[in-house]
Parts: sequence; C-alpha cells; structure tokens
Amino acid sequence: MTPADTPSPIRAVVFDLDGLMFNTEDIFNEVGHATCRSRGTEMTRELLQQMMGRRAQEAIALMIDYHGWPDDVDKLIDEMRQLFFELAPGRLAPMPGLFELLARIESRGLPKAVATSSARRYLEEILKRFDLLDRFDFTLSAEDVTHGKPHPEIYLTAAQRLGVAPHEMLVLEDSHAGSKAGVAAGAVVISVPNDHSRYQDFSHATAVATRLDDPCVLQLL
Repeated sequence: MTPADTPSPIRAVVFDLDGLMFNTEDIFNEVGHATCRSRGTEMTRELLQQMMGRRAQEAIALMIDYHGWPDDVDKLIDEMRQLFFELAPGRLAPMPGLFELLARIESRGLPKAVATSSARRYLEEILKRFDLLDRFDFTLSAEDVTHGKPHPEIYLTAAQRLGVAPHEMLVLEDSHAGSKAGVAAGAVVISVPNDHSRYQDFSHATAVATRLDDPCVLQLL
C-alpha cells in the first residue's frame, strides 16, 4: 500500500480484541483441543477457521453441530471459559506492537475503541489485566449488537458513537470474519493475522500487516 492508495484522514481507530490485541487465540486453540479430546473427538483446522471471529454463542453452536454433541451452548461456553482462565495466567500476553500503536494513537489525540465478538465480562477482565480498559473511549461487545461479525453492525455502531464517517475510521482485525465486517461497514481495514488466521482470505482488506505497529498501520495515523 502506498500513500496515494491510502484513504485519509483517519479520525478514529477501532480494535478487535482476541488474536489482535492479545494472544488469546493460542489459549482458545488449546481449550478447543482439550474440550474435543474430553469428548473423544478432534478440533480440526476447518472448524477452527469457521469459529474464528464469531460471537461465542455462534462459534460454540458451530462446534456442537460440527461434532453432533448433545451439549447445551451456554453450559459449554461456561466450561470453556473456566478452562481458558485456568490456562491464562503466565501465558496471556499482548500482541507485538500493541503498546507502541496505542502510544502513537494517543500522541495524535485520536479516539479509539474496542469492538469484539466476545462477551462484555470477558472483554473487561482481559483489558483490566493490562490496565487498558480506561485507555479506550468505549468498548462494544457481543451484547451490544443484534448481528455478529461478519455483519457490519458492530463497526457501524462504533463509527456512530465515535462521531465519524465509517471511511474515516481505521479498523484493525485478525480474522476474515472481522475484516469482512469492517469492510462491509465502509471502514479502512488493516488485517493483522496471527498464527491461527494467517491462511484466511484478507484480499478485501486495505492492507495486511505483520504486527500492530507495522509501517502500513502507522502511516495512516
């Protein structure tokens, strides 16, 4: 991407959470494998790709249907959430460039928000662990929208609350579903794939970055 290709100016920035700000997908991957092993099945790459970026209710329903399990969605979500937080201490970490990018955004005085498919309780617990909750103007979670990603609702809502037009908003995403949601909303989308999403299709994004403080991200700010 060259400066001539870059829509400008960017007046606000919106972050996804899982796999974008933090390495939670590493932990979720282990949780998924452990959950499947306990039921005598396997967590396939195909299933993982289908689940990534979606709200918990939708992702776990996919998991149950895929394997034909008799589990209740809410009970399985609680089981997997408990296992996640058992594994998280000492392993949960920010993704490369996160704090550098936050400092750059704050130095420019740009408003910023988080828009995630995850539940609010989980979102706030993760951000509080790194003293980040108060650094965002607001957060949007699964409870705040009717339609989950890849539907654009969450990013249209973010733009409205930020008081900017969607094309003036930079969206940072790590998954195909999330990136597609941002593009459908009319935002400038930079995809930052992680080890679990790097083989997904990001051809619709404005650019694909290697880390959050990649030059293609910083040049927009």
